[in-house]
Amino acid sequence: PMNDLVTRTGFRFSTRPATPADAEAVAAFFDIVSDEDRRFRFLSSVRHLTVAQAQDIAAFDHGRHETILALLPGTDEIIAAATLAADQAIEIAEVAISISPHYKGRGIGWTLLDYAAAQARQWGVRAIQSIESRENHAAITLEREKGFVARPVDGDHALVLLERQF
Repeated sequence: PMNDLVTRTGFRFSTRPATPADAEAVAAFFDIVSDEDRRFRFLSSVRHLTVAQAQDIAAFDHGRHETILALLPGTDEIIAAATLAADQAIEIAEVAISISPHYKGRGIGWTLLDYAAAQARQWGVRAIQSIESRENHAAITLEREKGFVARPVDGDHALVLLERQF
């Protein structure tokens, strides 16, 4: 199902869940994401997604794993993607958001984070988490403004875990 969202800047975009048929488009989207953002998203220097990585992102398991694609209204152009993945007990879901460099600064990240959090609450999870590189100041700032609390990641000083409880 397609949903239209409006950011705090008034930018409109459509969302829908990714399906396995979107794997190629998801890989193409990540090709245009900046090298730094791709490194922050995958916590490694990935230049191009493998077929398996793209299929994992596009996989759909209702109430457990979903990637929400943000599209320009009336098109199939992916401008952002938010992946939500719940743990085995469906108590905690991890969220990861990537935005096309051409559409940054329009509030898409804020809006997608709210939308993903609402989806996670519908699944019944008690918290959402995001693991960020300590260098990813923009994401950490956004998540803190959205009520996430930061704490160190055991054994990896380059990372920080941000969590928002429901």
